[in-house]
Amino acid sequence: MCLPTDSGMGLTKGKHLSHWVRLAGACLASALVSQTWAQGIYTCVDRHGRRITADRPIAECSDREQRELSSTGTVRRSIGPMLSDVEREELEARKRKEAEEREKIQEQRRRERALLARYPDRASHDTERAAALEVVEELMAGADKRLAELAVQREKAQKELDVYKRNPSSAPFSLRRKLTEVEEDVKLQERFLAKQVQEKHRIQQRFNQELEQLLSLWAAQKAAEGSR
Repeated sequence: MCLPTDSGMGLTKGKHLSHWVRLAGACLASALVSQTWAQGIYTCVDRHGRRITADRPIAECSDREQRELSSTGTVRRSIGPMLSDVEREELEARKRKEAEEREKIQEQRRRERALLARYPDRASHDTERAAALEVVEELMAGADKRLAELAVQREKAQKELDVYKRNPSSAPFSLRRKLTEVEEDVKLQERFLAKQVQEKHRIQQRFNQELEQLLSLWAAQKAAEGSR
């Protein structure tokens, strides 16, 4: 606080008043400066290279970066140039793209960590590959077995129909139907077998891609552990 001191009491009335006015003015100026610093000081270099300082954002620097300083002179924040609507939209689009890229990188890192946790070494990966392929191969073996059974049934039904070669229309309906069902079942099993062949290829491809990635991750992990 600014208060009159005893040193002014020995002055004449006129001098005492003048001293009080100067003191009050100094106190007011000090208070204004303190308030300004509390609100923040803005500074920038304009297009002409002049350093400008003010207690509010500076219009002359609307096209460039400004800095807001605290009372200690440290930078509170940087204020970017004031942009047009088009420039602002472009900036927002660029920021969204950068955020999407960062999210992709983070998601990739999460997947890599999950992959390493699932497959800590080559043996664990090979074991799961073999197990996945075994399931498909069992299904394929079942389809092959069924096709062999159907081949026997078709041959038998065909031999029975051969008896009616001279007059096919006289063949029993149940026999003709049996042969039709066998043929449909054969086609069904063949389609199923083709899908399993595709699935086997997909599994091999997936594990090959994983292995390629894992070899790099295992090497990087080993190098990191060695540098500790």
